[in-house]
Amino acid sequence: MTKIIPPLDLMWLVMETPAAPTHVGAMMLFEKPKGRPGTVREIVEYYRSLEPTPPFNYIPELTGAQAPRFREVEHWDSHYHVQYVAVPAGSSYEDILRLIADLHEPMLDRDRPLFRLWVIDDVPGGRFAVYTKVHHSIIDGASGSQRMYASLSRRARDPIRPPAFAVRTPVRKPRPPKALADRLASLGTTATRQTVAVRDVWMGAVRKALTALSGSDPGGSQPFTAHPAPMNEPMKMARTYATLSLPLDEMRQVAHRYGATLNDLTITIVDEGVHRYLRQTGRAFPHRLVAMCPMSLRDEGDTEAKTKASAMFVHLGQPASSVHERIGEVVAGMAVAKQELRTMSKDAAMMYAITALGLAGLRSAPGISQVTRPLANLIISNVPGGKETMYSNGARLVGTFPVSAVAASIGLNATVTSDSGRMDFGFVGNGATMYSLSDLARHVADAYEELKASRKGSARGARGSRRGAGASGERKPARRKASKPVSKGK
Repeated sequence: MTKIIPPLDLMWLVMETPAAPTHVGAMMLFEKPKGRPGTVREIVEYYRSLEPTPPFNYIPELTGAQAPRFREVEHWDSHYHVQYVAVPAGSSYEDILRLIADLHEPMLDRDRPLFRLWVIDDVPGGRFAVYTKVHHSIIDGASGSQRMYASLSRRARDPIRPPAFAVRTPVRKPRPPKALADRLASLGTTATRQTVAVRDVWMGAVRKALTALSGSDPGGSQPFTAHPAPMNEPMKMARTYATLSLPLDEMRQVAHRYGATLNDLTITIVDEGVHRYLRQTGRAFPHRLVAMCPMSLRDEGDTEAKTKASAMFVHLGQPASSVHERIGEVVAGMAVAKQELRTMSKDAAMMYAITALGLAGLRSAPGISQVTRPLANLIISNVPGGKETMYSNGARLVGTFPVSAVAASIGLNATVTSDSGRMDFGFVGNGATMYSLSDLARHVADAYEELKASRKGSARGARGSRRGAGASGERKPARRKASKPVSKGK
């Protein structure tokens, strides 16, 4: 069976290079149940006994007379796609994250199904980890999260459930064949929608270009307006990785005090943390950072195996603002960008993302990056998570840390997911320039602690536009519930 590759999914394949692979992943951290030494081995053996289901049995075919398409494979190597690793005695959590950064570096083999999974045993603290990476062309954050949670149980005594690559999602019932006239009408409607989408995206770009030429701020969601930052230096194969956990309910309360959403608060502390990290490493950035913020376009219950997302490009806080002022600036910037994206149809929003990614891919050509601006400085993404405590073969899930992609000349990705009272952060960086992400994670945690400690709340945060004297970047002890954040350097 074959399936034509949709345009946005195809873009992830076309723009991929060895130094900028476009797979995404996650590390799930589990606490071993007491008195059951065979828990991990049982999971590995069960996973290897299953067959992958679509789209995890797809391989891409991009050449030939036919349009690019996915083809289902008939055979797969279970020991290649599901691997077991036991780390040496005395290994630290930092060692685990360095291992995951190493595993995350290389491209997936396109002659095999586009995923791999490692079960990592003997993690400190009586734990084990499951790290999975999947090509972005067959899954997005929302659908990947749905599959991941479908692979877990709500009760410790439940049997092992199939992993994400073998989960069977509901299949839409095929519609009865249409008459020829109806099929032609449908093709006409689709063509009209796509034409309108292209027109909307093009007219928006022209309007913003004219506004910028007049010397005014075009506002809204605008790619390619970021000043080059250390994160936008040429991509190398090395990757760095760090994690952080913060208490979810407490974060909601802090955000409410500032008249902000949970997502606004998350973006604010990442923005502040990045500026502090760059100052610490002697590379202070004198401009506002521009974040690419992916947005899911899926309806509730939609598990279709394709990417359904767009993105906002948000100008964040002033470099000299305090963290208290920064949250107001982020709230304002996010509101304008969200409003603009809401005015687009789903077709136009996806076309917007395809166009931006395509142009970003062209920017990687020799000499082009020196005369053009990057698509954005960093990616900040929020993937929906679960609300309940979950288990796998009796092992309790204690952390769900995204391990996302860095590509399109954007060498820093901060993706978060909420899970059972935690907000779990995964920081991935271009190892050549973002070489100490453990420090970045600590700065993010410190920024959160400062906002939490403030009793002034929204009175200062809502103003947001007043320039501050600049955050010091000094590190204070962070009182947080956190997985120890670690970088992997090369």
